[in-house]
Formats: sequence, structure tokens, C-alpha cells
Amino acid sequence: MKPRIIMNFALIITLYSALTFYIGWNGWIWLHTAFGLQDKWIFGVILELISFSYIIGHFLKGIPFFKVIGAYWFGLLQYAILFLPLANLIALVLIYLNLPTTTIVKWVGAFVLAAFIVLFLYGSFNAYSPVVRKYSLAIPKNAGKLTKLRIAMASDMHFGRLSGISHARRLVREVNALKPDLILMPGDIIDDDPEPFIQKNFGDVMKDLSAPLGVFGVLGNHEYYGGGIPRYLTEMNRIGITILLDQVTNIADSFYLVGRKDKTDRDRMPIEDLLMNTEINLPIIMMDHQPAELKQAEKNHVDLLLSGHTHRGQMAPNHLITKRMFEVDWGYLKKNQLHTIVSSGFGFWGPPLRIGSRSEIIQIDVTFV
Repeated sequence: MKPRIIMNFALIITLYSALTFYIGWNGWIWLHTAFGLQDKWIFGVILELISFSYIIGHFLKGIPFFKVIGAYWFGLLQYAILFLPLANLIALVLIYLNLPTTTIVKWVGAFVLAAFIVLFLYGSFNAYSPVVRKYSLAIPKNAGKLTKLRIAMASDMHFGRLSGISHARRLVREVNALKPDLILMPGDIIDDDPEPFIQKNFGDVMKDLSAPLGVFGVLGNHEYYGGGIPRYLTEMNRIGITILLDQVTNIADSFYLVGRKDKTDRDRMPIEDLLMNTEINLPIIMMDHQPAELKQAEKNHVDLLLSGHTHRGQMAPNHLITKRMFEVDWGYLKKNQLHTIVSSGFGFWGPPLRIGSRSEIIQIDVTFV
């Protein structure tokens, strides 16, 4: 391992440990003051175990408890970094005004805890209660016998431990209710490892997705992270979902459907090579998990580009980061002939929380003119 990588890793661990200590110190002061908790060493060991649960769960895959606890910890970590400095400042001001220190610690801590509870309840509702967002657009091309096309799109389900089987049933129910002609899933259908997806029989639920023109998907970065793509593809094939791997398919002699490998894949084809043999007089609809190559898609006559990946930051204010990373990190953008739609996703990564974003299914009504 290169020295620079070792130094960066050491820096990250040091910073992470410092943040964990800061959160733990605040928690200990409040618990000790409000409830008389005495054994700081037991508290410290439990905190360390929780803070590294996600990593532990990665190695102890047979014990999902650690991954679940670790996922919620990430949500707590982010908002503790935002809430606690403000709480500390308020407490210092009140102490400076000669108010009783014990009372201040108790009540400021209680307000912080209440804020976390409200935030987590609100975030959980947003995560598990999807909305249907509707877009209507026109593509000025002849699509054979088709004059209209309804697409149901869902991305970033991250099905596994926390985005569970009931959420999958919700997806099937909501998508089928739209009566789509075509169902598209632009990546991150599973959360890394395909084992929970297969073990919990997600496939038997998702095989009920129904559309006359078919159900198609592409790989997202998390399918690569899991390292089980062959097994995943076998399961998708079993349940009738076609995963396009840098492939172009002609749908009903009416339009091209293009599915790209994720940007994670070093061997993925450039758009111009992938579309080399397509006829530009037919509509071209493309799925690309990450909305990172809009200019190339526009240049190569793609009419509709569908992506996910960003989660719209998932937990505010992370959306400020995704807005800087991508030309469009959520919603709709038109560039000349190219219509781009980026979904915030149906599921979630890490904590089952959405603050400032909402789980969603996309309905796209296309008119060919």
C-alpha cells in the first residue's frame, strides 16, 4: 500500500474518531447529569462498537444487526455534527448568564434528543412513503405505430436489509397501478451484496412487475461494490428483468432502448461507440445510472436520458454537494433535443432517512410527433 494512501486513511480514521469522541462526550455529559450514569468506560466501549458497526457488519455478513445499527449511526453522526455545536454554544451563553449549570445541561440535552426524534420520524416517513412524480414531454420523431409511451421509472431501490421486502411490494403495487407501457430501472436495484436480495426472495416479489414492452434495468455502482454481478444477473434473468450491459435493443420497431454499464466499470463503452449502428431518425431512450455524461448524450442524438444515483443528497444539506457535482442532480433538464430526468430514488443508502428529499417513482408520458 502506498504511503500516501496510508496517510489519507490514518487522517480519515483520526478525524472520524475525533468526531465520535465529541458526540460521545456530549452524550456522556447529558446522561451523567440527567440520570446519574457512572460507568464511562462501558459507555465508551458501546459507543465505539456502534460507531464502527457498519464496518463490522461488512465482515460479519451473517449478523445483519451490525449493518442496521451502523446505518442509523451515519444519520445520527451527520446531524450531531450540525446540532451539537449550536447546543454547546447555547449552553455556554446560558451558563455565562449565571443560570444553573445542571438545569441547562438537562434541558438543552433534552431539546437535542427531541430534535433527533422528530427528525428521524420525519426522515423515515419520507424514506418509506414514496410519491409519484409525473413528467410529460414530446420527442419530435416518428416511432412507428407508437404515438404515445408511458414509462414507469424507479432507481436506487437498494433492496437488502433496510429497504426491505415490504418496500419492494410497495414498488410493485405503485408501479403497476400506473399501467406503464415500459418499466425502467436505472441502477442500484440491490444494496451491494445480492445475498439478502436472493435469500429474502425479493425476486419473487419483483417478478410481478408488468408492462407490455418489458422491464429493463442497468447496473449501478452498488451492484459493482457487492462483487456479485454474475449471481445478480442470473437472478434478474430468472424473474424476467433484462439488465442491459452496454447494449442497444430495438423495442417494437418504434424506438431504441440503450442501457449503459455504470461509470464504475472501466470497460464501459463510450456513447458514440455504443450508438454507432443506431438510426437517429428513431427515438433513442437511454439509461445511465450516473447523470455524468449529458453533453455526450446530447451530441450523439439521445432523446431521453434517465438516471438516478444522486438521491438528491438524501439528507439535507447534502443536496448542496450533489448540485455542484452534477449538471442536474434531480428533476428535469432539457438541452436541445435531449430530455434528462434524474430520480432521487425509491430507496436509500445507509440510514433509512430522507431529509429534504423523498422516495419517488417517476411516471413519464412521452408523445412522439
